[in-house]
Amino acid sequence: MAGILYAIPTPLGGSAADALPVSALNTIRTLRYFAVENAKTARAFLKEVGMPCAIQDLDIAVLETDVSQHIRKLQEKHSIGLLSEAGCPAIADPGAALVEAAQREGIRVAPLVGPSSIVLALMASGLEGQRFAFCGYLPREADERKKKIRELEARSRRERETQIFIETPYRNDVLFASLLEASSDRTLLCLATDLTLPDEKIETRSVASWRTSRHAIGKRPTVFLLQSANR
Repeated sequence: MAGILYAIPTPLGGSAADALPVSALNTIRTLRYFAVENAKTARAFLKEVGMPCAIQDLDIAVLETDVSQHIRKLQEKHSIGLLSEAGCPAIADPGAALVEAAQREGIRVAPLVGPSSIVLALMASGLEGQRFAFCGYLPREADERKKKIRELEARSRRERETQIFIETPYRNDVLFASLLEASSDRTLLCLATDLTLPDEKIETRSVASWRTSRHAIGKRPTVFLLQSANR
């Protein structure tokens, strides 16, 4: 029987002990093999969770486009912990390639309980929680980005669903400006910033209201949620 691929959520901010339940922490401490997005931050995380062995004794391999080395370890009956930089691995995250390969090979993938910025933002937004779509990153080119925003707004109106997307923090304000320019006045927009951190702020307002606020997000991790006002 092959090993198990454990999808391990990591804190959005703050400590692992605060973000993860005891059951997840106990599972992590049993592992000796890890596939990670960044070795340095992975070592810091593993040190914080209290691994019962020296960190240098762990097999920590950075995720590559070719995930065959990780699949071989799993097939050799070694269980692996999949670690991303923040939040849930494989969601808008390079770990998705390893999960896909494991599923293709019939290897068990076990998701551990932990923080998801997407779900946390939706929970607090007041927007439609029965029907929603995660759209990942929007186009970088300005005209294409505005076109996509209008498409998402139309989809939200048609399907009566919340549209959720994210951006690289240093482009937050560019995306925010595009949202205010391309969206209708009555469309609802939620900014969920610094989730789980002391400066956490989650605010839902109409686009017209946001336009008058002179609000700047800066380089703070943010989830954007959009819903057409026509329910």
